[in-house]
Amino acid sequence: MTPTDEVPAGAGTLAELVAQSAVVVCCGPGGVGKTTISAALAVQGAADGRRSIVVTVDPARRLSDALGMDSLPDTPHRVEGPWPGELWALMLDPKSTFDALVRKYAPHPGQAEAILANRFYRNIAGALSGTQEYMAMETLYELYAEGGYDLIVVDTPPTRNALDFVDAPRRLTRFLDNRIFRLLMLPTRVGIKAVNAAAQTFLRTVSKTVGGQVVSDAIAFFQAFEGMEDGFRDRAQGVLDLMTDPTTAFVVVASPRRDAASEAEYFADKLAEADIPVQGLVINRMQPRFGETWTPEADRERARSLAGTPLGALWANLADLHTLADAEEAEIAGLVRRVEPGPVVRVPLLGTDVHDIDGLAAVGRFVGGGG
Repeated sequence: MTPTDEVPAGAGTLAELVAQSAVVVCCGPGGVGKTTISAALAVQGAADGRRSIVVTVDPARRLSDALGMDSLPDTPHRVEGPWPGELWALMLDPKSTFDALVRKYAPHPGQAEAILANRFYRNIAGALSGTQEYMAMETLYELYAEGGYDLIVVDTPPTRNALDFVDAPRRLTRFLDNRIFRLLMLPTRVGIKAVNAAAQTFLRTVSKTVGGQVVSDAIAFFQAFEGMEDGFRDRAQGVLDLMTDPTTAFVVVASPRRDAASEAEYFADKLAEADIPVQGLVINRMQPRFGETWTPEADRERARSLAGTPLGALWANLADLHTLADAEEAEIAGLVRRVEPGPVVRVPLLGTDVHDIDGLAAVGRFVGGGG
């Protein structure tokens, strides 16, 4: 699928939304089961006969645990299962992705090796703020453009880091257009002797602060980087275009806890500020209701009428559970209103933890609307 293949408007259910999307980005607070939901969506894609892949940015082992695997590599790994399609998974390694980008855009192998050996590069490749998020987006773009997948599901870091994830391409573009970056590029373009007085003053000041070796490494890095910034800038724009393409859907995953719902609302607001709508919502681990017409008041009345019998205690317990379900529904009401008329799915608490394909399939039945 290419960015010109638009998703038909008006997906009524989450299953329809996922079936019509090429990329699904799952975002949300930490600890709400986002990785499980991401994996379940990818499994659902494979069950629908699609070639799907789930990508996690989270360095924890949650995805491999959910898939019942010992570990996940940083390259696509096929997961066998009882589905007509294909399921693949990978865990992002930002450093190896950054290295691959350098090799891709370097005009010749010698320039690439000079950058990869540079101390400034080795430091920023793994530690620069936003590097991990941008490399995740880069991996997503690579899978989309060249992977041949019908569905890519991305499991992002917890909410506020996920905002970095969304903004990463813009920040790389701003960095390449930044005056400091251009200043550091000046020695490569006009020769260090021709650098103007202001630039020399700047470099001397920085040298006094961080040390002359650091500045020398940085200048050597930018000298090696010469001629590659256009490739990175074009790629960042391509990633941005993919994020706002109609075939990409953002799905927020939350739980009925007050803090999780508030953080999810905050994230939905930030996405809206970036002109990216939240197109679906999954509330995970909801207290289930037993009978849509039963109410806590009716349950308690029944408990009082059967007081002193075994059934009376059971009805009292049921009233407590329905009171909890009502309270959870109240906690997520604002978040639900924020996403509607987009699809909203409530996944109930399950009897066991999800740690294998069968467990993912159970979650997938709720996500897919099959209960």
